[in-house]
Amino acid sequence: MKSLIKTLLFIFPLFAQYPADSLFNAPKNSIFQKLLIYPITKWQRVSYNDPNVNCQFHPNCSLYGAQAIHENGSLAGLFMTSDRIVRCSPFAYKAHTKINGQYHIDGRMIDPVDLSKFSNNNKSPIFAAGLSMLIPGLGRAYSGRGPDGFLGFMISGLSINSAIKSYNQNSIFSPLWIGVAIIIYGGEVYGAYRTAKYYQVKNNIEQ
Repeated sequence: MKSLIKTLLFIFPLFAQYPADSLFNAPKNSIFQKLLIYPITKWQRVSYNDPNVNCQFHPNCSLYGAQAIHENGSLAGLFMTSDRIVRCSPFAYKAHTKINGQYHIDGRMIDPVDLSKFSNNNKSPIFAAGLSMLIPGLGRAYSGRGPDGFLGFMISGLSINSAIKSYNQNSIFSPLWIGVAIIIYGGEVYGAYRTAKYYQVKNNIEQ
């Protein structure tokens, strides 16, 4: 009996429906969007059943990534997802408090994909993006998020270094590492722009 219960507990998440599933099945998705959202649907079967990998944001990072890819296309969605992952750090709560960000009913920090109606800022988004184009992370630091900038700089540096090494060694994985480096670099540029544009003043986002 115990074996049957354990088997059911293992199988159930494989067939259960999770938020990214509906985005994956949306008719307007391109084949590339589906390819990117599909792994997220599988990850949610693990993360939604394990309290040890709960996300501090609402929506969580996996759903945020699926929404970003679904709503903004494959490349832009990947940049946005990379930016969110960098921001989902131990420094996130302090940064959220600094801008008087709001919280979901379950206590998570509200951070939606679409912040278009909250565009007041006191920093130049274009200048911030330009800084991060020159040195990844610098635009975030200019926008008041030094810790995020440092993390972005380190992650970008590691990914770019891995891509260069892989390319110089003629590795069959070099296209993969180059792609990862481009996504992380693009995420840093986008993240700098977003931080300067949206994360400077009080956020009146509805729960």
